[in-house]
Amino acid sequence: MATYISHSAAETAALGAAWGRDAQPGLVIALSGELGAGKTELVRGLAAGLDAPARVHSPSFTLLNIYSGGRLELYHIDLYRLDTPAQAVDAGLEEYLHTRGVTAIEWPEKWFGPDPAAAARQFRLTMRWVQIEIVGHTERRIRYEDFGP
Repeated sequence: MATYISHSAAETAALGAAWGRDAQPGLVIALSGELGAGKTELVRGLAAGLDAPARVHSPSFTLLNIYSGGRLELYHIDLYRLDTPAQAVDAGLEEYLHTRGVTAIEWPEKWFGPDPAAAARQFRLTMRWVQIEIVGHTERRIRYEDFGP
């Protein structure tokens, strides 16, 4: 598992931008961390790295935002308001796990549970599991690991 220490929102976004520049079609980035940890900030950077022209917003009330116009489409899912994996399936979100774009999922444990390796196997995903921990006012510890093919 890799660890990155971010000292600001700009550094968190820069990490996301680097991931966006390297992203291949079908990548799922699962972002776990408490409220205010920087999950959406990392997605903003991801969108910038994909050259998506739109401004990224947290999709908490809509579950899904789609950002087109970049190198790859970005599907931004926020599961904060869901309680069970069945609710994600009932909402039709499964189709966004296997796309020709990149899917970023906030609160993935609500759908996949606590074991990212098992989730990658079960859903046949190429997935980067990201845990963001608040260390200080602007400092974040970002741990990530890749699973799947």
